Amino acid sequence: MLSILGLIVGLFLLAFLIMKGYHILLTAIFCSLIVALAGNLNLYTAITDTYMAGFVSFLKSYFPVFLVGTIFGKFMEETGAAAAIAHLIVSKLGAGKALLAVTLACGILAYGGVSVFVVGFTVYPIALMLFKEANLPRRFIPGTIIFGSITFAMTCPGTPQIHNIIPIKYLNTTPMAGTTVGIVVAALMLVFGQLWLEKMVKTATDNGEHFISRESDAVQSNPDKGLPPGGLSFIPLISSIVFLNALHFKVEIAVLCGIIIGMILLYKYVDKNTITDAFAEASVSAVTAIANTCAVVGFGSVVKAVPAFDLLVDAIVKIPGPPLVGAAIGVCIVAGITGSASGGMGIAVPLLSPIYIARGVVPEALHRVLAIAGGGLDSLPQMVYVVKVIKMPMLQYFG
Repeated sequence: MLSILGLIVGLFLLAFLIMKGYHILLTAIFCSLIVALAGNLNLYTAITDTYMAGFVSFLKSYFPVFLVGTIFGKFMEETGAAAAIAHLIVSKLGAGKALLAVTLACGILAYGGVSVFVVGFTVYPIALMLFKEANLPRRFIPGTIIFGSITFAMTCPGTPQIHNIIPIKYLNTTPMAGTTVGIVVAALMLVFGQLWLEKMVKTATDNGEHFISRESDAVQSNPDKGLPPGGLSFIPLISSIVFLNALHFKVEIAVLCGIIIGMILLYKYVDKNTITDAFAEASVSAVTAIANTCAVVGFGSVVKAVPAFDLLVDAIVKIPGPPLVGAAIGVCIVAGITGSASGGMGIAVPLLSPIYIARGVVPEALHRVLAIAGGGLDSLPQMVYVVKVIKMPMLQYFG
């Protein structure tokens, strides 16, 4: 009973402290100590051996993916290619479809493999311009960016995003696993999510809310100058997807090929004096991003070592109904509590995959369900991406 209590306290304290803004690295270690103490583990070895084993294992497996993904995003940002894509979408839809334009701009960039954090910075100036022109309440900008970045695009078949890559290692599948159901679910996410977003904004405007300008807007806005052609800017994104899914390259190689092709096609838009510094900055960001995720995975390793965890797994696998329902609920809950879709998947997928495969679940179906479920609670206030978006310097003016 003490182990169960420690597990519950540790999990919910982790979520609470992340939501309150405490750094995830320190929070994860602190909560790991609570779980270890209640589970009668040696506190020193729980951190130096158990915690660090999970931390290092995830780092070893996925750092190249984080690195090339972040560099790819930085390249698209520095050359103006990401902004060009967003402007192209806006020009086709117009300000009258401001919400949809922002959603699609974020979704296309995220699906192509651009880091979701880069997506937020890139699309914000365009979103600000559109919301101002359409006179929509600016408080809906972060929700629109988050919706476009981490729902349908993040878990759709074929994307190089880490959430679609994690199950491959444990299920021996491909990024296109569960194509039909994945596309259907992505379409449903987009349609119903967009309808709900439009409804909330309409209710707000009907109640008299409108866009309120701020002095910072002139500085934050990014005029459409010096950008590469929108159609040309799509090619690096398309290339990485083709190399990944049609030629079956490893994800880090596929994204690297997209960067190389982009460097060739958009050479005259590359600032030779700053590009190396930009890539160095992206590399540091990649280390920070994966370290945050590894911290959650390390916490999960300690959780797996205590006696209460077997009871938790047993409860998950005995959830009534089809096995895929239990798998989805398990991953969704772990990801939601830990505050990270990728971190939660890093904990739950290696544990649950062999159990459900042994029960006869088709690997491709399990892959897609796990990928989708990982982002099921990705809008909770303690989720790392939500916290990062709200704390972005450019977003402090939302009100």
